[in-house]
Formats: sequence, structure tokens, C-alpha cells
Amino acid sequence: MRNFKDLTIWQRSLELVDNVYNITQLMPKDERFGLTSQIRRSAVSIPSNIAEGASRKSNKEFARFLEIGQGSCFELETQLLIVQKRKMLDSKELTSIISELIQIQKMLHSYYSKIKFSS
Repeated sequence: MRNFKDLTIWQRSLELVDNVYNITQLMPKDERFGLTSQIRRSAVSIPSNIAEGASRKSNKEFARFLEIGQGSCFELETQLLIVQKRKMLDSKELTSIISELIQIQKMLHSYYSKIKFSS
């Protein structure tokens, strides 16, 4: 069992959640129960899956939760691209969050490879 709070990838994804909540507060009110809610759930899913996976006893199980977290990253990226395409938020802020998300995706992929192949 690993202490998920010590994982840089978990810390960065938690910061991403905070940034996502901040920008989604600026979205149109009629999206509150639609895209805004979905974006927030996808973002929260990333550190949540890392934390849950870290509690697992085997690297194989942990790797599976990292895969799920990676899926949430791509889901979130898609949703943010929809917001960008629909011009619901400032493009500069979205670009910054998408860049951070891509860094987290890369970190997850790297960590997944390390965990998966260390078994």
C-alpha cells in the first residue's frame, strides 16, 4: 500500500480539480447540470482513482486504477475542448488547464508503465 498523498501525480491532479472548479464557476448557468457537472466529475475522478489504486495490494490492481484515471483525463480533455469550441469560457484559461491536463496524462502514462512492468 502506498501513501497516495506523497505521489506528485496525485498532488498535481488535485490542483487540477481546484482549477477546474474555478473555471467552471464562470460557465453559463444553464450548463450547471449538464457539461459543468460532467467536467467536475471527470476531474474529481482522476485523483480519486489514483488514491484508490494506491490502496491496492498489487501493482496489477494499482495499474488498473491508473488506467481508469487516464480514461478520466481523456474524458475531461474532450469536455474542455467542447467548451472551447462552443466559446463558453476564455480560451487562454482553457488552454492553460488543457496544458496541465496533458502533463498529467503523460505522468499517468509513465507511472502506469513503471508500475505495470515492475510486476
